[in-house]
Amino acid sequence: MPATPLPAFDDNYIWCLNEEDQGQWLVVDPGQAEPVLAYRQDRPPLAILLTHHHGDHVGGVKQLLQHWPQVPVYGPDDPRMPAGTRPLTDGQRLTIGPWQVQVLAVPGHTASHLAYLVADHLFCGDTLFSLGCGRMFEGTPAQMLASLDRLAALPAHTLVCCGHEYTLANAAFALAVEPHNAALQHRLKEAQAMRISHRPSLPSTIGSELDCNPFLRTHVATVATAVAATTDSCDDRVAVFAALRRWKDGFTA
Repeated sequence: MPATPLPAFDDNYIWCLNEEDQGQWLVVDPGQAEPVLAYRQDRPPLAILLTHHHGDHVGGVKQLLQHWPQVPVYGPDDPRMPAGTRPLTDGQRLTIGPWQVQVLAVPGHTASHLAYLVADHLFCGDTLFSLGCGRMFEGTPAQMLASLDRLAALPAHTLVCCGHEYTLANAAFALAVEPHNAALQHRLKEAQAMRISHRPSLPSTIGSELDCNPFLRTHVATVATAVAATTDSCDDRVAVFAALRRWKDGFTA
């Protein structure tokens, strides 16, 4: 059941999940229609899943529905979603063809952001990135940290299928936080090799992110100590996370 990341825009990925024996598939976050149509036109996807309302994640829906008008579109219960989106709620489970889809509310990047757990694949949009996390456009640090904690609690083998190719840029910041993290150094070399050979650095795994991603490591002494040097207040994990996110927002390699 391979998941295929289709490049879109400068650094987005549209994810397609395939069931090879039956030829069934679904699409996650089609910010553009053209990569999806170029990938497969022989039969329509069983569904389109949307994590949040930003245009680089939903912009291709209208054109795809012109090509495949009967395909259901699922996403957050938010008026900013494309017309006709079937709203989902936290904890809901869908059966889509051969797949069981678990819906997870992960607010922070946006107020209504969702993630989807499908078998071993986590489609997390812009909440969790490899070696990073999304900016908080609408949520609070406490909300974002709680969302990341929720994803971090998934099994270590869970594949992290996020919305952008940010791994190398995130690695530069992560090394500024934990320069002696051996797992992070290994992940950087791995991602560099992938990108040099024009391959995606994704998916990652939850286990790898727990070892390397500073935003999932706010409880670790090396991260907290590094963050404390940038702020006057690091009294708890929320404060550590908030300061870490501010540091990242202003970081230049």
